[in-house]
Amino acid sequence: MRPFSPAETARLLGIHESYLRQVVTEENGVAPAVKNGRRSYSVEDIHELRKRLDQGTRGNRRYVPHRGPGEHLQVITVMNFKGGSGKTTTAAHLAQHLALHGYRVLAIDLDPQASLSALFGHQPETHVGPNETLYGAIRYDDERRPIAEIVRGTYIPGLHIIPGNLELMEFEHDTPKALLQRRTGDTLFFARIGQAIGQAQNLYDVVVIDCPPQLGYLTLSALTAATAVLITIHPQMLDVMSMSQFLQMTGDLLDEVSRHGASTSYDWMKYLITRFEPSDGPQNQMVAFLRSIFGEHVLIHPMLKSTAISDAGLTNQTIFEVERQQFTRSTYDRAVEAVTNVNTEIEAQIKKAWGRAV
Repeated sequence: MRPFSPAETARLLGIHESYLRQVVTEENGVAPAVKNGRRSYSVEDIHELRKRLDQGTRGNRRYVPHRGPGEHLQVITVMNFKGGSGKTTTAAHLAQHLALHGYRVLAIDLDPQASLSALFGHQPETHVGPNETLYGAIRYDDERRPIAEIVRGTYIPGLHIIPGNLELMEFEHDTPKALLQRRTGDTLFFARIGQAIGQAQNLYDVVVIDCPPQLGYLTLSALTAATAVLITIHPQMLDVMSMSQFLQMTGDLLDEVSRHGASTSYDWMKYLITRFEPSDGPQNQMVAFLRSIFGEHVLIHPMLKSTAISDAGLTNQTIFEVERQQFTRSTYDRAVEAVTNVNTEIEAQIKKAWGRAV
């Protein structure tokens, strides 16, 4: 993880840069690194500063915004039926944004292609072994493991991950057999992810699930475990038509599983416009069309198409990780602003679900 400038650090902590200098001076603890005359802070420094700042606020969660009594775990499924909509990029940036702002976050890679895992440095072919994906915690046989045994730390304090690989497809193959051979007391497929997450719910504020681009048992189980749904949509006609079919099939299947006891009520459900080009006339028309249909369910801020974000992905990095010097200043700042606007809007939905002032 790259170091952060004093201005970036102050924004992440929600304080003025002058107050940051004062806090560092008074505490004589966390000192910025100095290179070529420029000060910077590591993610560990920011995490420590956040804890120290919160000690003087009498636990009002201003700087350490962990959920309190009566605030339920937020489980956000990021999904789309069509590949290339920016689903994994959205999930990665959302998880990192929340962790950098002091939340305890668990990212779950539910996609057998495991792109989210690769973004966090876990290559599915070499770094993720048997029974080390979420499949290990939701499988039907005696080899099922507690979720705590498969959670991994990351290079960002407060952010953990459960990686994925092709092993996740085993759940799609096992479920039909389990339905035929079901024993009394067995948990049905749609409740297994929620049951696994429940084992660790007191350790996190938000769970971000990157769903596979298909409507299988994994996706249905994730939707049943979710408290919120974020659907990514590229504003082109073929993508919108595909999303329409996906939503209709999803609705029919959720109605069916709800008749068997599944929960399908959500705190919020939002559509995120991704890979948006403001200068593209047809895209603007499509966005206006989507807003006319879905209204306030479409997030106000779109995720802009950016060479900075796409180039960062080529080296398995997010915009929070790449150095600003790799791009022109305007390109980098525009990408960071777009990502921050989207994730701040989603963070507001989380706070609203908890009953906090936004």
